[in-house]
Amino acid sequence: MRSTAHEHAAAAGWDVAKPPSPSRTPGVRIAGFRNRSAGPVEGPLFPHPAVTLVVAFGEGSLAVADAGGRHQGGSFVAGLVTGAARMRGEKVRCLEVRLSPVVTRAVLGACPSELAGVVVALDDVWGRDAARIQEQLGDAASWQDRFALAEASLARRAETGPSVDPEVAWAWDRITVSHGRVRVDELAAEVGWSRKRLWSRFGSQIGLPPKRAARLVRFDHAVHRLAAGEGPARVAAEGGYVDQSHLHRDVVAFTGVTPTTAAGGSGLAVDDLAWAKHGVSETD
Repeated sequence: MRSTAHEHAAAAGWDVAKPPSPSRTPGVRIAGFRNRSAGPVEGPLFPHPAVTLVVAFGEGSLAVADAGGRHQGGSFVAGLVTGAARMRGEKVRCLEVRLSPVVTRAVLGACPSELAGVVVALDDVWGRDAARIQEQLGDAASWQDRFALAEASLARRAETGPSVDPEVAWAWDRITVSHGRVRVDELAAEVGWSRKRLWSRFGSQIGLPPKRAARLVRFDHAVHRLAAGEGPARVAAEGGYVDQSHLHRDVVAFTGVTPTTAAGGSGLAVDDLAWAKHGVSETD
């Protein structure tokens, strides 16, 4: 699978840089991207169970259109479940941060519920700090220096920002660890809350109700298994779907394309290369 991901990334014109070790801030993952193709590149941004922060730097151009057709140029933040968003860029260099919704409010200063389903400009969230970090990343000599800058900035924010309720964090962890196959109706009893209280707190602090969150996590796990070459019947049976048609409908609902199209594109392969594991960065 790794060689396939490398081949797809190369075909799509992307170089991917990864930190040598996981982030020291729980719930934070970082990768770097450089588009080396001669002309513009365009592709889908599939939903995943994280809030996405993209910091573009250098002289290239970057724009994203969310599922509602709203366009945003430059650095941006995409909330949970952006639908079939699309990205277009030319000579792009950017740092991408994936934030667990558990730490999103602390790092961004905005509740995930305020970002759910939308794409907004980074400076609308971070103000002047957005331009400052973009300049610092552009001036850095290497990807490792950029990762260090980002780590320091994100760690400071995470340490001083507000935290979610421990019960909400626990429920989110149960959903993600189970790949979305947890019985969400039992979560409230497990944390000792009423169903109404958990649903209200979870929705406001995570950005989605528990059932919708479980569906997103389940989809993300399933679509990456499809991209790795596993058959849809097996993925559906082992992934908590009623049948293969159920899987098909879910993938179309989240991506706007069929499972075959989603699995065969370069986007998921590049995604897998960037986030599957850490290693030495591949390009400066």
